[in-house]
Amino acid sequence: MAELSVLDLATVASGSSPAQALSESTELARAAEDKGYRRFWVAEHHGMPAVASSAPAVLIAHLASATSTIRVGSGGVMLPNHAPLVIAEQFATLEALHPGRIDLGLGRAPGTDPLTARALRRDSALGADHFPDDVVELYQYLADLPGPPVTPAAVPGTGYLPEIWLLGSSLFSAQLAGHLGLPFSFAYHFSPGPLDAAVEAYRSAFRPSPVLPAPRLMVAVSAVCAPSDEEAKWLAGSSALSILQRRIGRSGPLPSPEEAAAYPFTSVESQHVEEVMATHVIGSPETVSRGLAALAARTEADELIVSTRLHGFEARVRSLALVAGAWQARIGWQRGVEDETTARVR
Repeated sequence: MAELSVLDLATVASGSSPAQALSESTELARAAEDKGYRRFWVAEHHGMPAVASSAPAVLIAHLASATSTIRVGSGGVMLPNHAPLVIAEQFATLEALHPGRIDLGLGRAPGTDPLTARALRRDSALGADHFPDDVVELYQYLADLPGPPVTPAAVPGTGYLPEIWLLGSSLFSAQLAGHLGLPFSFAYHFSPGPLDAAVEAYRSAFRPSPVLPAPRLMVAVSAVCAPSDEEAKWLAGSSALSILQRRIGRSGPLPSPEEAAAYPFTSVESQHVEEVMATHVIGSPETVSRGLAALAARTEADELIVSTRLHGFEARVRSLALVAGAWQARIGWQRGVEDETTARVR
């Protein structure tokens, strides 16, 4: 069975603040560690009022210090926004401070709108088209490769290699991850259509590398869990209204379920939201664990990374706890069935 991890955006809810969102992310990381999740990732976004994780390396340093065993990393750093040497030194520093616990997930999208992207990029000529070269450059700063040393040298650099992942929502990053022999995380939570093709492309293109002998696949999925299907659907109304707000250019803090219930969705708006959320896994522990198991079986993923955007912090913590409990129960059940089958064969 696939392992479970957590993807967090330091969600700023209506009536809250970025400071509170960052504090809650810290507590959420501790809760995820306590419940046995493998990783806790934060994603780089800019200019979004509902997202406070704009500086992943800074936040990861804090989260790693606030926890002790869970892996902490980026899901991801949007590499076109940065010089590879800067990211290499940031994450080598993190790896030096927290050995064996740091992940560097890399994406090729800007993670924001075009205007903000132009403000972020070091050169307008350097963007997503240069992503493969930037990934290779970054890797060379950190990996202990044969041949003459890379210049300029990253300090910290060689000897402090975090676990590097490529993130993607299309076949491009899937093929690149396979070609470079890196683990790959597919963004099913916001780009479900290409999932099967991307998984196949990754595995077909995979070539063993010094850091990975065989493909390792993670799939990101949106999930909301509550004691009942009805309550989970109610809580997920926040995401539904947020999706619509982004579409019509009225982004703001994550709305409450009450705000979502009071919003007069038109039939066209309702249809759009339903289509976007059709692949979200929403419901009771049994409903969610069944949905996650189906996704894991469909992709043969090694890991599922769960994104849970809820207005109330307590609801988010409860959702992660319910998902972890249901998943662990399912794993135990499956192992029991496998042991019984093996015994019968013998």
